[in-house]
Amino acid sequence: MTAAPRYGENSIVKFACDTTIIVRISNNDGTSYLEEIDNLAESCILNAMCTVTGPTIINFNGTVHTVPDRCGYTLLKPLSIPGFQVLAVFQERRRKDVSFLDRVILQLDKAGAKISLEQGGRVQLNDKVLTLNTTAQVVHGVELSRDQTGVTAKISGSNHSISILFDGYTTLIHMRGPSGVTVHGLCGISGRSFSQEKVSKHSATGCEIKHEDAADSTINVNTTTKWCYIMEQAPFAACNKHFTSKPFISACIRTLHKYPAVDGLKCQFLEAYARACSCHSNVTLENWRSKTGCSAVPQAFCQDKFCSAHEFCGENSNGGEVRCHCRAIFASKYRPTSAFGEPTVCAHTSTSVTLANCLLEDRGIDYSVLHLNDQACKGEMDNLTHMVTFNFKSNTCGAVVLANKSQIIYKNTIVTQNSSMFGLINRHDPVHIDFSCYYTQPGMESLAIKLKDSSVIQQITSGQWNYTLTMKSYTNPDRTEAIQPGTDIRLDEKIWVELKTDGLDENMILLVTDSCWATDQPSPNGSLRYDLIINGCPNPADQTVKVVGNGLGTSNYFSYNTFQFSGKTGDVYLHCRVQLCVSQGNNCAPRCSQAERRRRSVMSRYEDENPGFITMAWTY
Repeated sequence: MTAAPRYGENSIVKFACDTTIIVRISNNDGTSYLEEIDNLAESCILNAMCTVTGPTIINFNGTVHTVPDRCGYTLLKPLSIPGFQVLAVFQERRRKDVSFLDRVILQLDKAGAKISLEQGGRVQLNDKVLTLNTTAQVVHGVELSRDQTGVTAKISGSNHSISILFDGYTTLIHMRGPSGVTVHGLCGISGRSFSQEKVSKHSATGCEIKHEDAADSTINVNTTTKWCYIMEQAPFAACNKHFTSKPFISACIRTLHKYPAVDGLKCQFLEAYARACSCHSNVTLENWRSKTGCSAVPQAFCQDKFCSAHEFCGENSNGGEVRCHCRAIFASKYRPTSAFGEPTVCAHTSTSVTLANCLLEDRGIDYSVLHLNDQACKGEMDNLTHMVTFNFKSNTCGAVVLANKSQIIYKNTIVTQNSSMFGLINRHDPVHIDFSCYYTQPGMESLAIKLKDSSVIQQITSGQWNYTLTMKSYTNPDRTEAIQPGTDIRLDEKIWVELKTDGLDENMILLVTDSCWATDQPSPNGSLRYDLIINGCPNPADQTVKVVGNGLGTSNYFSYNTFQFSGKTGDVYLHCRVQLCVSQGNNCAPRCSQAERRRRSVMSRYEDENPGFITMAWTY
């Protein structure tokens, strides 16, 4: 090993960590000789510190790198501890173009384990949350503990020890042991690039996409530069003698010239330097917190505050406790249009609206005071995603149901509680969010059957609606004895015919049998025609016809006495024309006078543009 002397009067003839140190002394002065020995002995020991804070990585050599995106990277992979590596995942916060450390992952390949150090002080082992305290807990050879300053992990192997401290914003990696060991990763000094150290498994799709935000006009670069250079002055001078502050000053300036000094960021760099100096050189700085105005008690920022994947924990602009803010890229989808969340989801029988709680809180809105037209219908918060969903079925929760000739429209509104419920004062802005669902009117398709088949079931799709239509014949009014193939039906025998739909919500749509008639041909437009049901009511000329439940549900039935056309033989075809009606009170049920047995007013506000035809045939 080659080594340069610290003192000019000394000359190093030969130096090796595992052999005797030979030094030539000049001028008969042995003072520098003893200090030279101490210096050379230190060079045989690895005492390396890597710091990841803000969007920067300060490696073992003191080189500062700025994280370019929001991907996952290898920070440390020491060959002296096979199968162990430290990974880091980065995410944006208030700006799309500045990334911060989001979580640290300790990967243990031999044990097939992954220990994730996450925001808020949460620690997971293979996605299972661990409960930690100040008493160390050994997990797969890793010693884990947690206090008010963050989570500490320690691991040893091949005479090397590694300590990792993570407080949610900064991680300090301290490695000690014999020098000369090869260390890969961004913390090492191998010179590998970010692309070479990228970990695809922990990199979200599109994480490498670059974003550019407008410069923050509130940032005063002279003021921030002066602040960062505090690390070269008292009370940090005690550290400067043993552990350089230049990389930390550089990281501080790079960050605060672009990103606002919020969420404790100003003190974060000072804290990182003070801790790194203490770990590396065992130097404790006195009173630096009080002299800089930083928190008097060292404590992890946002401890025990857990946010969702699209959020981060930060200061509340209104003061008080910290809260979960929307990440910049997530929020950029909604802020240009002042939206609070995803578009309305219109399902078959239900409607839902999902809002992001962080967007609501940006506007000072408490989701718990929001409700639909019906005050009993409130939003439900998902504890994992922090998304707030308002959900209702059909025409419940005060929904307004409208219809035109082509669509059914359901409207509702998200509003704040009545101001009288807040008492004398109110600190919430009024909220009024209208949303609607438009459904294409479902149609019916024609089909023809012979009585020998007894019934037919057909799947029908029309617009958003998927349902089945069944036509079936029975020999009794309870409709329990279906007419079977080959059953003999005598002339003038009463039968019951049921028209039934499956898959329609009767709170929304009702079935109306508008008309039924018989022909001697398959076509419903045959010249020979006999009417059974006219305008939803029995033909007044045929007293055998009875209609039950018409326009009251998603099925109805009617009865009549069988017949044949005079002087005709062969098939008789029974055709029915049905309509679907929007359920609004009792407006869908035909009203038939007892005298004329005709409907006077049915669906005065709506007529189905797509009536369906259904045909049944029998042979005498």
